[in-house]
Amino acid sequence: MTPEEKVKGTIQKYNLLSYGDNVLVAVSGGPDSVALLHVLAGLREELGLHLEVAHLEHGIRREEARQDALHVAKMAEALALPFHLKRVDLPGMKSEKSKGNLEQMGREERYHFFAAIAEKHGISKVATGHTRDDQVETFFMWLLRGSGRKGLGGMPPIRRLTPEISKEVFLIRPLIEISRKEIIDYLTAYNLTYRTDQTNLDLHPLRNWIRLHLLPELRQRIDSQLDERLAHQGDLLREEEAILANMARERLQKIVQGENLLLDPLLRESKGMQRRLIRLWLEGTLGSLRAIDFDHIEGVLRFVAQGPPQGRLSIPRKWELVKQYGTVRLEKRKPVNKPVSYSYAFQQQGELTISEVGLKILSSRGLLTPDIRPGDNLEALFDVDALPGMLTVRSFRNGDRFQPLGMKGHRKVKDLFIEKKVPLKVRATLPLLLGGGEVLWIPGYGRSEIARIGPQTREVLRVKLLVASG
Repeated sequence: MTPEEKVKGTIQKYNLLSYGDNVLVAVSGGPDSVALLHVLAGLREELGLHLEVAHLEHGIRREEARQDALHVAKMAEALALPFHLKRVDLPGMKSEKSKGNLEQMGREERYHFFAAIAEKHGISKVATGHTRDDQVETFFMWLLRGSGRKGLGGMPPIRRLTPEISKEVFLIRPLIEISRKEIIDYLTAYNLTYRTDQTNLDLHPLRNWIRLHLLPELRQRIDSQLDERLAHQGDLLREEEAILANMARERLQKIVQGENLLLDPLLRESKGMQRRLIRLWLEGTLGSLRAIDFDHIEGVLRFVAQGPPQGRLSIPRKWELVKQYGTVRLEKRKPVNKPVSYSYAFQQQGELTISEVGLKILSSRGLLTPDIRPGDNLEALFDVDALPGMLTVRSFRNGDRFQPLGMKGHRKVKDLFIEKKVPLKVRATLPLLLGGGEVLWIPGYGRSEIARIGPQTREVLRVKLLVASG
């Protein structure tokens, strides 16, 4: 079977192209992309294709890179195809950022470039020259990095180019079932010239070491069919991954409520499905899993399963998970502010505004009558004669204790907050009423046994919490 026939078979097998498609061919000038352009040019009449050519000059090899761009431009001109060129200085960009992976930066620049051209010219497919050899190299790269099933499935023949930028442009790999040897034989048969990137001979990058050192030894030690078997295994893994991904998407709908992830149904799933659901939820919320790796997912799992009922966990890209009694949501990480802290002397007649938290407390005194009672849990009544010492209103402090109504002993205010599932933000701002150092009232959540209304009560202090206006 000729390379042209193989490519047609791959196109049909994976539905890579439809008749009349506008296709942007990514051509670096190397053997794979040159063969890709030549094969697609041969098929354009049969498939009704409109082809355009794109080349990113990355600035890594200076004069050689300029010659690469010139070579691709001449190829496009010879085939009467539109040519798009973009020049970037990747080494300079890396130096400015003082960090980053040059290969990853180059990939991101290329795909953003392709997406921009596609959007401007109404192109739906971007074709790249990835071969079966690239597929096998990718398998070993992910294997050595400890990837899961998705990574070991390698590069899919078709996928969305950049979901975070455009969901309508697809990346296709028509050469994914052809070996590099077949590519070289094809170029030789048609007397096609190509450029050689000398950086591909550097053993320092992992992919180069796998291609130049590991794979030749494995093929010699095992057999020459190794690549074909691994590529077939990648197909199986991708198909199984698709099944599991669909299962996870269906289950995710049952454990998401608005923006919140419900923890009880999540934790009833197996650990493997929990990982998938967390990844899927994060990806759907953030747009991608960029910068989020296996360790981050494991950290999230520990946080939701073993962490406190309430808390926060920072994850990459300035986001954090907020856990509150059975749910988790994502929020943009905010600058760390000092906890709200305030303390005011409290008068038994009048109005106290607590500007730090936008609340106010109204207080009044009056004689006890048979029908007097609190209007709701944001209002409390006290026996004036039984109030201990000077009254104070202040924010919650760790170690605060009170004597709950109807009890003889004391308990921690923090334990009450936990029992009542009071959010941390509310705990930090809620004003407490104290008398003689004792917590008398926790608006909305409880009051003390101290100064309770009884048969001996003559005069009553009424206090009520309100939102401050303006």
